Amino acid sequence: MDNNPPQDLNKAAAIPIATKDMPFLEKVMLKGSLNDIFDARDISEVVFRTMRDMMTTEASERVSQELHEPAEPTKDKALQNEIADLWKDTNPIVAFLSKVRPPLKIESDTFLFRIRQEGGLQKDVDEKMVVKAVFSATKDELSQERVKEIGEFLPDQIRQLWQAA
Repeated sequence: MDNNPPQDLNKAAAIPIATKDMPFLEKVMLKGSLNDIFDARDISEVVFRTMRDMMTTEASERVSQELHEPAEPTKDKALQNEIADLWKDTNPIVAFLSKVRPPLKIESDTFLFRIRQEGGLQKDVDEKMVVKAVFSATKDELSQERVKEIGEFLPDQIRQLWQAA
């Protein structure tokens, strides 16, 4: 047996793990073709920040209330967050200003530019694919009502990515 193992042992598993059963950051990493779980965390925060900027405070808080799931089961303290923690702004001044200002009007190109610049994406990583990965993982955590509500705040091309995710 050791000298002549069955051919099937050299093949990958026939049944892939359903992404709906994966933790949030692993979904983002896999679907976004990212090399590192920390990149998935960082880009998720940037996508969430840009999304929040276009939403009313009330809508943003409703989303936050639905995102109380672990982002990644781990002993690494740098990754021990709930998805809701990724949604919230860590800068207290920006968080305050977000609550008192009206939602921003952001065009699709500006949205994608912010993701590329603020997310520190490598040149070979497609920002649309990464945004769609974050959207897909996020939609898995939200009610249909929240999914629909978020879509109403997004600009045309970004709304299409949201719907396709």
